[in-house]
Amino acid sequence: MNIDHIIVNANIHTLNPGQPYVSALAIMGERVVAMGDDDKIRKLAGVQTQITNAEGYTILPGFVDAHVHWEAFSRSLTIVNLWEVPSKEEALRRIQHKVAQLPAGEWVLGFGWVQDMWENKVFPTKEDLDRVAPNHPVYLRAKSGHAAWVNSVALRMANVSAATGDPPGGSIKRDGRGEPTGILFEDPAMRLVNVYVPASTVEQLVGWMDTAQANVLRMGLTGFHDFDDPTCMEALQVMRERDELGLRVVKQINQEWFEHALELGIRSGFGDDWLRFGGLKLFADGALGSRTALMIEAYEGEPDNYGIAVVDKEDMQEMVTRATRKGLMSTIHAIGDKAVHDVLDVLEIARQHEQQQGIYREERRHRIEHVQLIHPQDVTRLAELDIIASMQPIHATGDYEMADAYWGERAEYSYCWRKQLNAGARLIFGSDAPIEPIEPLKGIHAAVTRRRANGSPGPDGWYPQERLNLREAIHAYTMGPAYAAGMEDRAGMLAANYLADLIVLDQDLFNVPPMDILDVTVLGTMVGGIWRYRNFG
Repeated sequence: MNIDHIIVNANIHTLNPGQPYVSALAIMGERVVAMGDDDKIRKLAGVQTQITNAEGYTILPGFVDAHVHWEAFSRSLTIVNLWEVPSKEEALRRIQHKVAQLPAGEWVLGFGWVQDMWENKVFPTKEDLDRVAPNHPVYLRAKSGHAAWVNSVALRMANVSAATGDPPGGSIKRDGRGEPTGILFEDPAMRLVNVYVPASTVEQLVGWMDTAQANVLRMGLTGFHDFDDPTCMEALQVMRERDELGLRVVKQINQEWFEHALELGIRSGFGDDWLRFGGLKLFADGALGSRTALMIEAYEGEPDNYGIAVVDKEDMQEMVTRATRKGLMSTIHAIGDKAVHDVLDVLEIARQHEQQQGIYREERRHRIEHVQLIHPQDVTRLAELDIIASMQPIHATGDYEMADAYWGERAEYSYCWRKQLNAGARLIFGSDAPIEPIEPLKGIHAAVTRRRANGSPGPDGWYPQERLNLREAIHAYTMGPAYAAGMEDRAGMLAANYLADLIVLDQDLFNVPPMDILDVTVLGTMVGGIWRYRNFG
């Protein structure tokens, strides 16, 4: 046996029930081949074996973010940073600074504003932007990703005026005269302007992704599930061809390219352990921040607002049924309780069709993305239908004030991870980056505390009955995503014949107070038996 790499003197939590704790492991190629105590594993070393002394640090299986917009995240590192800016005035100052660096007519792009964090909580307008960018088209995505703020130049370029109707599944915010105010809700409306933003080249995307990859490896990520467009897949393939891809990726297929995927005969799981297809991605509704999440009852204080159905339920049923017949699972964005209910109805019928065709449930690992608010009568349905609950714990700590304001008492059934686990649902966690920080330790902290870094809303957290224990939260970043990817037989824990994807931490997560999880530092990240990031030894 030619052992390539041995790690010794480590505090290794394997998450393997048969061998939960070891101090050393041996790696050959991309896989772990043996685990045990230092003496046992050292005896396997050959002349060429590299030996790493972990200096007593803690090792865990690598974290996988189950919901990322990778192209958008990579791009967000290069555009105007409006991430949770505290005021509209600060946002305009940053935009004005960017305008001064660009020739007239060049697009100004930005991301991350949240009007609910501003003093009056009112949506900004095109006139606000016109004051600082009269000669540049401006397109600024909200933190939620479900709204855009644009200026008059951009609207004129896109021929969007009072005469422009709302596209199906989207809406244009208007003033009393019917004129667009500069806010566009949901992708169909946002696309009216966004299509005029010059497309990036594949080489630009690869460059941005290379930077983003280096960043997330330092955060302990060894893989992610992506929800962006085919341009993202193209750039990831280039990185794979060049042997520059150091993260394992599951790529979902958005609705616009569904027919092409069927024509090509793509099935869930096609690819390899580095880059593989997931399933059909659909949007059932919008988001909480833009108040476009689809609701059973109206939003608090907005008696006529029930949100937006981005994809009609009947159309969704037709696509999901076709997808499952062709070997594709479905992964559907649903945030409001009405959207979650409708998606469960759709997936229940899909399960019936699968049963008639002799398709086992494990062959179609359908997912609902977000599940941010669920009706009490629907709580157990994900488990009953064996639907994966793909959730983002940091949304709860980021959104709880909005949830209380716009959902009122219904918020008791929002971000309810504990209810899903207790019901027997499969749970996986992610960040929805760049909507929220991509750092998995922040997500784990949110899951076990239901508190922000500053301690709010209090010592017990927001709806503390929904807190998870540490092992449950880690499972949702490791074994959970591995199952969703169809890789549970080789990823998600450390065991013989499993992929050598692991992280090194300066503290043992199982021995630190929950609020101190945010102080834990990633010292190393190994993917496929190679140190992709190392800052110890």
